[in-house]
This record gives sequence, structure tokens and C-alpha cells, in this order.
Amino acid sequence: MKSKYNSVHGMELLIAYSRTPSLGLRNKLVETHTGLVRQVAHRISNQCSELYEDLEQIGYLGLIRAIERFDLHQGCAFSSFAIPYIRGEILHYLRDKGSIMRIPRRWQELYNKGKKLRKQLTASLGRTPKDVEIAQGLNVSLEEWHECELALKNRMLVSLDATINQTTDSSISFGDTIPDHNYQVKQLQEEDRLQLQRAMSQLEQKTKAALECVFLKDLPRKEAAKKIGMSPMTVTRHLNKGIKQLSDLLVSQVA
Repeated sequence: MKSKYNSVHGMELLIAYSRTPSLGLRNKLVETHTGLVRQVAHRISNQCSELYEDLEQIGYLGLIRAIERFDLHQGCAFSSFAIPYIRGEILHYLRDKGSIMRIPRRWQELYNKGKKLRKQLTASLGRTPKDVEIAQGLNVSLEEWHECELALKNRMLVSLDATINQTTDSSISFGDTIPDHNYQVKQLQEEDRLQLQRAMSQLEQKTKAALECVFLKDLPRKEAAKKIGMSPMTVTRHLNKGIKQLSDLLVSQVA
């Protein structure tokens, strides 16, 4: 019964937020859907060494993004929409926090020169050259050559499918922590669409109808006028008015 109440209450809040977004309503939505964040954070915490509490806090950022971008007219449950945002935010946090060893360019060049010099000295000396001989030939200290050689030899290419950690029912790979460029592009496009839809909902009904007929349904103005029930000249006035209002609303949303 409590779960059903939370579901109904959550939907009422989502409807209210879509009509008049406010910080207060957003905070109430976050409180109502804390279970989603805890569920995702708990599962990922079992697959890595990060503290559950840290992952939970990051997950709330994903939940807030989902609340701000959710569209009631998409026909999907909010939980299905929000979980990818929560999971993505946590995985990006884990990726960004992870340490990556970067080899200095000078050492990369030095290592390649050392490999060539080793072959030359092997041919001229008739034996494998000593490290001190290679270091002298490169005009660097023996210590730097050892550090350079060790760093480059120990550098390994890791498959994106390599598992970071695994449990009986799920696992996280390195690829999971890398943002998908195509997904990010689609996400930005979706955000633009939602901003436009939010701005359109604030227009006068006839102005909105004119914009939808001409720009979304690609109808000629005469046909749009007939469908809406006004003259083509009136349609043109509504279009000009709507474009100006949308421009102002979208600038306001971005700000």
C-alpha cells in the first residue's frame, strides 16, 4: 500500500513540477525517489572499492538531472527514465576518479631511440649492450634510462571489455565507465527537444497550433489556416509572434 501511495504521490509531484518547476517541488521529488538512488548505488558499491555513501551522494546528481529532463508525454515510467541517469553519473564519477599513468613524451622518444641504439650496439659490439652503455649513448643518466625503460615496458593496453569487478549477478567493465559520444549527442538533442517542448507549452493555444502545423507537420500556411480555423494572414502573425516568444523563453531557460 505504501509503495502504491509513493507511486501516486510521485506522479502528482511530477505533474506539478512539469507545470511550474520549482526548487521546492524538485526537492520533494528527490525525497520521494531516494530508493532509486540507493538501489543503483548499492549495486555498484558491491562491484568497486568506493564507499556506498559517496556513490549515493553522486547518484542524487543523476536523479536531479532526470527530474529536470523527464517528459510526462514520453510514455515511460519515471524509474525507467531515471536509473540510466543515476547509473551514468556514478560511473562517470568512478571514471574521473580513476588514476591513469601518463608517459612523458620525452620518455617515449627516449625509449624509441634506446631501442634503435640497442640494435646498433648489438651489431657493432657483437653482444647485448649494457644499460650503462645505452644511457651513455643517449646522453642521459643510468637512473633516468632505467625509469624510462621500466615505465614503457610496464605500460599495458587494457581491453574495454576488461572487468573492473564482478559479482554473481552483474559486473562493471572499463568500457562502462567511458562516456558514449553518440549517447551524449542524443542526450543533448533530447535536452534541446525538452526545452523546446517546455517553451511551447507556455504559448497561447492558437500560436502553438500554428507553429506545430507549419514547422512540425510541415503544412502549407493555407492548409494550416484551414485546419486551425483562421486566415493565412492570421497564421503568419501567430508564427511571427510565436517565434519571438520562443526565442525569449529559450534564452531564459538557458540562463
